[in-house]
Amino acid sequence: MKSRNIKSFLRKLLFVPLVFTLVNCSDEWLKPKPLSIFTPENAFVDSRGLYGALTACERNMRYEWYGDTPPFVTELVFSEVAVEGTTDKPGPAQNMNIQITPSSQLNHSDYNKIGWFWLEQYSGIKYANVVISRINDTKFANDAEKNAVLGSAYFHRAFRYYRLTQQFGDVPFIGKEITEPKLDFYSTKREVILEKMKKDMTFAAQWCTDKVDRGRVTKGACQHLLAKICLALGDFDGAIAAANGAIDGGTYSLMKTAFGAVPKEDGDYLTKQGIVRNDVIATLHWWANKATAANKEVLMLALSVEDLIDSRLDLQIMRQAVPFWGVSNSNFLKTPNGVGPATSDLQGQEINMVGTFGRGIGRARNTTYHTRKIWDDPNDLRHKKGNWMFMEDLVYNHPNLKSTNNPYYGKPLQLFDNQGKVSTTDTIRNWFGWPHYKVYNPDPRRIQPQGGSYNWYIFRLAETYLLRAEAYWWKGDNAKAMADVNAVHTRAGCAPYTDASKIDIGTILDERARELYWEEPRKTELNRISFIFAKTGKAYNGNTYSVASFGTKNFFFDRIMSKTDWYNKGIKANNGQEYTMSAYHVLWPVPQSSISSNTQGVINQNFGYDGYGNNKPPLTTIPPDEDI
Repeated sequence: MKSRNIKSFLRKLLFVPLVFTLVNCSDEWLKPKPLSIFTPENAFVDSRGLYGALTACERNMRYEWYGDTPPFVTELVFSEVAVEGTTDKPGPAQNMNIQITPSSQLNHSDYNKIGWFWLEQYSGIKYANVVISRINDTKFANDAEKNAVLGSAYFHRAFRYYRLTQQFGDVPFIGKEITEPKLDFYSTKREVILEKMKKDMTFAAQWCTDKVDRGRVTKGACQHLLAKICLALGDFDGAIAAANGAIDGGTYSLMKTAFGAVPKEDGDYLTKQGIVRNDVIATLHWWANKATAANKEVLMLALSVEDLIDSRLDLQIMRQAVPFWGVSNSNFLKTPNGVGPATSDLQGQEINMVGTFGRGIGRARNTTYHTRKIWDDPNDLRHKKGNWMFMEDLVYNHPNLKSTNNPYYGKPLQLFDNQGKVSTTDTIRNWFGWPHYKVYNPDPRRIQPQGGSYNWYIFRLAETYLLRAEAYWWKGDNAKAMADVNAVHTRAGCAPYTDASKIDIGTILDERARELYWEEPRKTELNRISFIFAKTGKAYNGNTYSVASFGTKNFFFDRIMSKTDWYNKGIKANNGQEYTMSAYHVLWPVPQSSISSNTQGVINQNFGYDGYGNNKPPLTTIPPDEDI
């Protein structure tokens, strides 16, 4: 049957019941009919149905890294590795003492995404709780299948609660599916929630397997998350045991040699300079190699496929993490002899830089700590020319320069002009280095690439090593901590550290910054470490911390102040905002809308924000009917 005849047949088939409906003289047609038989009772009848529900958790998870101004940027700018670089509007999180309040705009691309984390992480918990609450009403082939599904749901719930308890501290605990309106939430003590998550993830690490499709929850991901939760609780032996499971289990290993496809950017700018990026770091982060079977390092992956129109999400990471280096009709960057525009971000130029580096806007502006201070080995592959880009690696490429025989055409960019003045109008947004090997993603649908729809690492074994190193350091075993740091450090081509007495939490955080930029939620991890310092009272750099004074003195604030020159130093962006931060920003404000709408309960506000005085003691137990 020809296609036209099929369409005609279908139209007739749809028309027949319509005719019968119209000629029926009874009132039966006025009675409401269900639009679908897709109800929880019909859908969640077997493991396939519940795994379908878990797809909502996976979709919800990936939103953190994808899209324009992804929430992940907010994690970065509340740390020492980056600041908010948007300088053409007053809203972004720069003057945090003024801008970050419970009633401020907390979920908008032009401001910040604090509110996104609060709302969407509870959405992920909601999806997971549907599976957890219905697990006993579903038929399974055997207990192993049932426990693997339950373990996956536990992972997704624990992933969100781990983040919430580090970002916001004490938060409401919801342990089951909510089937009717509820307005009586109460904050639960952070440690109580984490203990529950530790129990759940111990179960998940036992029953989840590594024989699943990419993007699904693996045993290795469960062990990795369990290690983080154990660290957050100060259970360092538990963290080591969990990390051992992933590191020594035989399924995963650090990739130590180049593998898979060799990077070759669309713009071919680096290749024309004779730069070939075929080392292990370049191939590990090349978009085509992340989900391959040959990649033994990936524990958890967010999936987005360029060819799947209905499910793809754009990373847009080249837009967020790359400086605002080129606009064809702007004079913000000039040649040393004062001519502008000096760079062009249009395709089709003789020197096509936009195809290789994308059309950046400098939203996440790396600090000098991240671009220069942490690189302690000249052989580090993560900082070598071609993998890492400095502004001086770009050239003046505007075609007008060539047509006027300007001597700087094709020459490297220079920060200062011939009179010793800065040659750019905005050093915050337009002039900084970035890890090209990590942020490049081809973008075939845009003339000015921003980063297309490709997979992204959530957990890698490299971080598992650094988590175990941290646990050893807290226990005072510097030799083993050094060995785990070296596993990651030497893989990148660096000489090993040899003096264990010099290994400390700063060493580990520096390695995390080198290895995990745009992967680890940096503020979350800084907060986790800050809580441990407060709980243990362990001294660091002459400072000690306590739970009682956490809001006024903490490791998070001291670290940022010691490693960057941005905050509280009088630095102002072109939008007039001054970069400020306070110690109480260690915890984010709970959005006032959530507190106000909870009319029959009390959700506590964090220290330093309006409403803190209305707090009630947090719950110290989980009700039995929610301990599931």
